[in-house]
Formats: sequence, structure tokens, C-alpha cells
Amino acid sequence: MSHRPNFSEEATPGVFLGLDTTLDSSRVVMLPVPYEGTVSYRSGTRHGPRAIIEASAHLELYDPELDAEPFQLGIHTAKPIWPDYSAPEHMIHKVSLRCREYLHQNKFVVLLGGEHSVTVGAVQAYVEKYPDMSVLQLDAHADLRDRYHHTRWGHASTMRRIGELCPAMAVGIRSLSLEEMDHVREGNLKVMFVHKILTDPEWISKVLESLSDQVYVTIDLDVLDQGIMPSVGTPVPGGLSWNQILDLLRRVAAEREVVGFDVVELAPIPGQVAPDFLAAKIVYKFLGCVFANKRLVSKNLKGQA
Repeated sequence: MSHRPNFSEEATPGVFLGLDTTLDSSRVVMLPVPYEGTVSYRSGTRHGPRAIIEASAHLELYDPELDAEPFQLGIHTAKPIWPDYSAPEHMIHKVSLRCREYLHQNKFVVLLGGEHSVTVGAVQAYVEKYPDMSVLQLDAHADLRDRYHHTRWGHASTMRRIGELCPAMAVGIRSLSLEEMDHVREGNLKVMFVHKILTDPEWISKVLESLSDQVYVTIDLDVLDQGIMPSVGTPVPGGLSWNQILDLLRRVAAEREVVGFDVVELAPIPGQVAPDFLAAKIVYKFLGCVFANKRLVSKNLKGQA
């Protein structure tokens, strides 16, 4: 179990991009969740949301690929969901309640973790609004253990619990137990392993075939190669590149309706800001792709009347 800090002594993080936008005028809500109650190797994910938000202030607001400024959607940074360490399921319930609150207001929620277990709470809320949705998991680990370290609600069980709520497809997996592999073989989770990605030029199309029309995306940053993303709790060699991840996210945004997403498991390393900036960039880039391709606010994105 991780160190449990006194969060009353930690300042509330700033706002994404350094832009203070009200909730009423925003289409998007950034929801920080600085929680690490079940981490099992390297600690530090409680600092992930703050690092992402601080790095985001150094992003360029204009995206040349989209020829747009996605911030014009209106991005509101909500107050963090402060940790409840009484039991992991209690924290998941807190996340679910807050996500449900914003979904009822028709906001697009981006969860900033924090450890991966918080995704379960978000998905619990999302399946109520989108009962036919599926989940796309980008991750080095299968996260399919039914129980780990005496709990069914920890980071190693995230996709086992999500699989009980809706269909899911995992991409980038390269670390799992025999128990988890048996669960995959039984058809309980579709998986695109890294070794398949390296030999199959049609891997993205095959991933898309396994997703429903509406998709929630959970991005565990250890899916990336540890050369560009060392700041995670459980690094695994042989991850995907920046361009591979973006190619996938572009296609998903273009060919499916992305209803929400999260970026989790950033454990900042003092003195290494590049991984923090990468995490902030992937949030902003994917957000732009989602709304540009859905064309819900394409005129606003282009700055047109």
C-alpha cells in the first residue's frame, strides 16, 4: 500500500492550460483524482493530476494538424476528488458520483489520475448514460485479476470490474498473469498484444472492429515505451510509440463516438518534465481530435461564427 499523505496540507492544483473557464460556459470538465490507495510498486500517482495540469500551461493552444484551438470548447477544471482511504470501493463510488453529476449537465468529462482503479468509477457513471458503450483500454497490463492484495477494487482489477459492466478491448498489453490469460482465452476481454501490433499493419482496423459505436477510452500511460514515459508506477519495456498511440486515437475519434476518456498512472519523477508534458499533450490532442471529428463544435474550433 502507498504512503497516505495529509491532503489538507496539499494545495489544490491549478487549472488546465492555465485558463480559468466557468463550468456553465464549458463543454469539457477536467476532473483531477489524486488517488493512489492500491499501488503495488512505485508510488507517486497522487501527484499525477497536478503534474499534468502544471505542464499543460506550457502547451501551444493552436493545433496545426486540426487547424484549430481546442480550448475554445471551454475547458473547466473541477475541484479534485480528494482521496478516501477507508476502502478502494468507497473512492470508486466518489468518482462515480462526481462523474454522474457532470454527465447530467451534458459535460464531456476527462478524468486525470491518479491510479487506474479510479476508471471503474467513471465507467459506472458512463454506462448509465451510454448503456451500449464499450471501453478501449490502452495499457501495458491486463488489469484482470479478480482480487489482488486483498481487494477486488484495486488497480490490478480495473478491467475485471469494468468487464462486468460493459464490453472492453485492450491494446498494448505485454504483462499479465496466467490467471489473467485464462480469462482472456475464455473470451472475457479482447486483447491486441504488442507482439501482434508489431507484425500486423491492420491492427488499428481490428481494434475498431471490436468496439461499439460509443466508446470510453482509458489511457494508462505505461502503454507507452518507457523511453518516452518512464514516469509510471509499474513500467514495462517494449511499449508503443507516440505516433502509434496517436494513430490509434485519431482513428477511434474519427470512426467512433468517444463519450469520455481518462489519462491515469502518471507518477512524476522530480527533474523530468518531458513525461508530464507528454501526458498533458495527449489529453489536449485527443480532446481536439474527438470534437473536431464529431463536428459538434467544429465552427467554434475553427474560430468561425
